Amino acid sequence: MDLDISEKSLPVYEALASSVRLKVIHLLAKRPMNIRELSEAVGLSSAIMTMHIKKLEKAGIIRSEMQPSRGGVQKICSLQVEQAEIIFPNKVDHIREYHQRDIAVGHFTDFQVEPTCGLATTEKFLGIVDDPRSFLDADRFQAKILWFSEGFIEYKIPNFLLSTENPTELVISMEIASEAPLTNNNWPSDITFYMNNVNLGTWTSPGDYGDKRGKYNPTWWPDNINQYGLLKHLTVTNHGTRMDGNPLSDVTLDQINIWDKQWTLRIAVENNSRNIGGITLFGNGFGNYKQDMVFRLYYEKTVPAGSGS
Repeated sequence: MDLDISEKSLPVYEALASSVRLKVIHLLAKRPMNIRELSEAVGLSSAIMTMHIKKLEKAGIIRSEMQPSRGGVQKICSLQVEQAEIIFPNKVDHIREYHQRDIAVGHFTDFQVEPTCGLATTEKFLGIVDDPRSFLDADRFQAKILWFSEGFIEYKIPNFLLSTENPTELVISMEIASEAPLTNNNWPSDITFYMNNVNLGTWTSPGDYGDKRGKYNPTWWPDNINQYGLLKHLTVTNHGTRMDGNPLSDVTLDQINIWDKQWTLRIAVENNSRNIGGITLFGNGFGNYKQDMVFRLYYEKTVPAGSGS
């Protein structure tokens, strides 16, 4: 969720300005719950809890749906947001410049995958599910979701950095999860990232999420398979590599040859990993985030020698 300092973000700030609603968020982070369960957990009446839920719904932090129950129907609440970023106004002279490339998950240039595996466009599955040969389908470049239990997927990214630009930070964002047979929210997977053949480190995905439908999944997409992932930010600077701000390795920009005209990103689940739980990559048209894989290279302008400024 992207927020800013404007009135359109006020519902979120208002929703968070309550200890009760913060407790509700913590509860729903563990599992979906109905109004009665939330009321009992917090110690409030159902009527008051309903008022709090409406504020969280208005802010887009949670979503609710009616489901059948023994007594008729019940309102089930679930957390819709994993993280939020607040964008503050920048002074003009502090705006960071960057080059950005968006790469569809189907635009891979090399792969080696093991079942369970597959890929799909927003209209259909490609080839045969659980057959690695489907990753050679003629329409694979149109794929907006792919998954495999072991192996790797590799992407080539053009680098348009100029000689007058000094790179300071590479940020790669993607919606990603594990790959379990059908789904399993508790299905850890050790996912390793390589940039230009340099091991950036390993992040453990918690699960393959299927407790609710992905926000942007097409209507034909089955309910019992991969629904959504986590939006992760892999960042490489001159001081090391981080995942969502948490240290991943000591690898720096210089070590990954950031000046190369073409980068190679490999995302892998290796057969010697402790948790071999697969990978699911979500692109624009699937999951909870309306984006493909995004590569953003921040830089500072350098002044040529002898320019006098």
